[in-house]
Amino acid sequence: MPTTPGRLCLLIAIVFVVSVSNANAQSAADAAAIKQTALDYIEGWYEGNPERMERALHPELAKRIVRTNAEGMSRLDQMSAMSLVLGTRRGGGKNTPPEKQQKDVTILDVYENAASVKVVASDWIDYLHVAKFSGRWVIVNVLWELKPKK
Repeated sequence: MPTTPGRLCLLIAIVFVVSVSNANAQSAADAAAIKQTALDYIEGWYEGNPERMERALHPELAKRIVRTNAEGMSRLDQMSAMSLVLGTRRGGGKNTPPEKQQKDVTILDVYENAASVKVVASDWIDYLHVAKFSGRWVIVNVLWELKPKK
């Protein structure tokens, strides 16, 4: 039976819809997992929950901030995954009152196994690089900046 142009168009449309819906399902699942990773990180900090913090981080994570002194000289300060987990275990952000525990998560971009995420916390803003590592989304880099004092 010969394929008519109408049938060919219908077949192409069906293939397109199926592939787009599969891509959206994967993206929705990844988006949920990426957001959960960011929440494990920031909520784990506020809760003083080292298990949540550790679950969110790749063991080789680097968290960095650029600090510039009054003379305009800058330096790069760094924290490791272990220092974040230990800081969380010591109480982390538990002294932050619940009404001040800001934890706004915005996924900025996702491509394949890489994502960029912005977390607005009570006193700082984090830009996270998140990677799908062995099937699990984890934070591999954080660049952060303190909010100005009010």
